[in-house]
Formats: sequence, structure tokens, C-alpha cells
Amino acid sequence: MTTVDSGRETAPSAFDGERLVAPEPRTPKRPKFSRRAGGFTPYALLIPASALLLVIVGWPLLQLIITSFQQFGREQVFGKPPAWVWFDNYVGVLTDPAFYAVLLRTVVFAAFCVVITMVLGTLVALMMNRLNKFFRLFLSIGLLLAWAMPALTATIVWGWMFDTSYGVVNAVLTNVFGLDFARHQWLIDPLSFFFVAGIIIVWGAVPFVAFTIYAGLTQVPDEVLEAAQLDGAGSFARFRLIVFPYLKPIFLITTILQVIWDMKVFTQIFALQDIGGVREKTNTLGVYIYQVSIAGGNFGVGGAIAVIFTLILMTISLYYVRQVVKEEEL
Repeated sequence: MTTVDSGRETAPSAFDGERLVAPEPRTPKRPKFSRRAGGFTPYALLIPASALLLVIVGWPLLQLIITSFQQFGREQVFGKPPAWVWFDNYVGVLTDPAFYAVLLRTVVFAAFCVVITMVLGTLVALMMNRLNKFFRLFLSIGLLLAWAMPALTATIVWGWMFDTSYGVVNAVLTNVFGLDFARHQWLIDPLSFFFVAGIIIVWGAVPFVAFTIYAGLTQVPDEVLEAAQLDGAGSFARFRLIVFPYLKPIFLITTILQVIWDMKVFTQIFALQDIGGVREKTNTLGVYIYQVSIAGGNFGVGGAIAVIFTLILMTISLYYVRQVVKEEEL
């Protein structure tokens, strides 16, 4: 029996002297023009929300950009026409050493808060995944209460806890641990000021990260984790090799949100400064923009700083979005 030589490797037959050849696989032809399901309907559904977002966000942003090119002070607030100075506000901001000091302080503080928040939120999510139903519900209620508390209320409560004369923290460190923290002023020194501010921000941000990552953990296949455990992989190895690759897009999304929120934090810093902090040494960009524009009456310079700050946040956001898109393509 003869066979046609197709150039493919043949397999031995059950009969002597005969060989079988696998048929050539057929590649299905794709249509030149593929139409997505739904057609224009998904885009039509996005039009109302996009139009509303454009009005609510786009118009104030346009006014901000226009103001950044003008000499806009208190007189212009009461009706005097503003004078166009074009890029003078931007040049003044970018040549001011105080702006770079505040920018560096903001970036370092935000990076510290983001790292601590992501680590603690991940640990809490892993703990929630291991707890039974009762304790998981109990922990979830506590996280929701911390998350639901307004930022100003949380700052005032934590400010009382770190109060110089009647604070709980000073009393515990002095009476329980025997440390010399009687009448210690936490908010005078910039380093301890940002330590307290970091506690407040992380305390309010951990619930979001914990709930988000816990939701992702419920989608990781249990059989894959069990197989890795049977192969001898420990807890850290299973997280690094299985859990983290599964949840990498979720980690990227939560990280970008934390970066944006912590970079533009305002309420906690401003309220702590009113309690006892030194503004010149503890300003972040959000508070700095407020002091230059609202308190200082120079809305043009404040608008220029806000535009520069927005461009920085957009650059960071686009970088993380690109990473998320790459993960989805892989």
C-alpha cells in the first residue's frame, strides 16, 4: 500500500511496511471585515455619560487653563478684566525652588503611603480569605466603618489621639511602655507630622485595597493553589508565582488609584496644619495650590501649578493604564 509523500513526519502503522500520514490541518478563513457584536449600541450608551462628564469636568478644566495664562487676582474676582500674561505664570512656577521642594515632598510622602497601603491591604485581603464566615463579616464591618468615616472627621479624631496634653498615644507610650513622651508635640516636627498624616491616610485607604484584592482572590482557582502546595510551594511562593500573576491587573489598577489619591491629598494635611503643624515645612501640592491661589490671591499662578500637577498625574495614569492593557493582551 502506497501513501502520498506530503513532507510531514509519518507515524508507524499496525501493519508491517505501512505508515500513516496525518491529514493537513485546515486553517479557517477569516472574513475581511469583522463586525463586533452590538454594532454602534455600546458607543451610543456611552454618549450621555461622556457628554455629562465633559460638561462637569471639561468646562472647569478649560477655565483653569485659561486662568493659568492670565494675571488673575482679587481684583479680577470682583469684576476687573484680567490681563493676559501667557507663559509668565508657568515660568515663575518652574523657576521657583519652593515648588520643587513641595513637589519632592509630595512624591515621597505619596510613595510611602502607597507602598504601606498596598502591603497592608494585601495582607488584610489574604487574612479575609482564610477567616471563617463570622470573623470575615466582623472584619468587613470594621473596614467599612473606617472607610465610611469622612476624611475631616478621621483627621480630627486622630489629632485628638496625638494631642500634646491629653492624647492617648502620649499617655500609652509614657505610662505603659515607660518612654519619655509626656507632652510630646507630634505635629511640630515635619517628620513626625507626616508620620501622623500617613497613619490617617493609610487607615482610610486600606479598606478599599483589601476589599478589591479579596474580590480578586475569590477568582483564583483553588485546584491550582492545591497543586502548587502538593508540589511543595510555600505560602509566599504560591502568592508570588500564582496569586500575583492572576491578580496583576487588579494590583495595577489599585496602585494607580492610590497614587492619584495620595498625590492630591488635601483635607488631612490642611486639617493637621490647623491643629498644630508648620505650613511652610509640611505643605503638599494640594495645600500649596490652595495657599497660592485662595489664601494668596494669585489665581493665575495657582492655575499654572494645578495644570502642571494635572499633567504629572495624567502621565502617571497613562503609564499604569498602558501596563494594564499589556497585561490584558498577554
